[in-house]
Amino acid sequence: MPPNSYPATPAERDAWVLSRRGERNAVDPWRPHGFFVENERDASGQIVPVATVLLSNRECPWRCLMCDLWKNTLDETAPVGAIPAQIDFALGQLPRSRQIKLYNSGSFFDAAAIPPADYPAIAERAVAFDNVIVESHPALISGRVLSFRDRVQGKLEVAVGLETANPIVLDLLNKRITLESFKRAADFLRHHQISLRVFVLLKPPFLAEDQAVEWARRSIDFAFDCGATVVSVIPTRFGNGALEALAGPGDFSPPKLRSVEAVLDYGIHLRRGRVFADLWDLAKFSECDECFPARLERLRRMNDLQTRQSAVVCSRCGGTG
Repeated sequence: MPPNSYPATPAERDAWVLSRRGERNAVDPWRPHGFFVENERDASGQIVPVATVLLSNRECPWRCLMCDLWKNTLDETAPVGAIPAQIDFALGQLPRSRQIKLYNSGSFFDAAAIPPADYPAIAERAVAFDNVIVESHPALISGRVLSFRDRVQGKLEVAVGLETANPIVLDLLNKRITLESFKRAADFLRHHQISLRVFVLLKPPFLAEDQAVEWARRSIDFAFDCGATVVSVIPTRFGNGALEALAGPGDFSPPKLRSVEAVLDYGIHLRRGRVFADLWDLAKFSECDECFPARLERLRRMNDLQTRQSAVVCSRCGGTG
């Protein structure tokens, strides 16, 4: 549980988080700050290319303890026309894909981040894609989602950060949601036949390693209970300033690679929907250079095949590194 230095109220936590930040990166409102194609297993079981565009936009109004997305945000709302221009820039350089993720450093349905006036132009650019995936805070799941859905020709999927089903830790993350408010948002999407993708953090602050694995499993269960079709498990990382401040008192450390393996294995075994592990920069979670490449490849196969794979045997670490 949190140290005495971690504030008790949301407003005080906002100030605490902000005071530990570094500088933002320089971001151009007319250019995305990142774009790439990744392969992902779709609902039919095919491995399909997914164009991912990391939009440059104003920071969201919440100050989540673990978030580092603020690093690539604007001080002001992007001008009308800028977000479609960013998408044009990215798609002009990416190979043809079946799905598109329009991810932004906040919430797609935050009018200060993505101007609703741009919805028609954004939908026009997504017309060639079977599936359009955007991100949103649960509090912004409302009629604006339907306004965008009605303009999209393909299937709309909304990715929402549950983070954890541990109600105490969820409150401490300063996201200002509850399990009940998350469920209401999920029910809204399900009622309107919009797919739900859920982000689950593995080892958020204030959980020991064994607790983190157990709560990640429970969080996957809760996400599927809420109607999720996809759960993405994200190992919690240093890098935003606030988590580094918690490392001193011993209230945060990144998860072990074996925990990533255990949670993905659990989620896939449920067979309630697709479960993916975020493999970005995963070498930081490994303690053994000898077996890491094979273990990374095993996780890639599990992501792609959605079946459990034989564990890697390592003579140096015994498979625990």
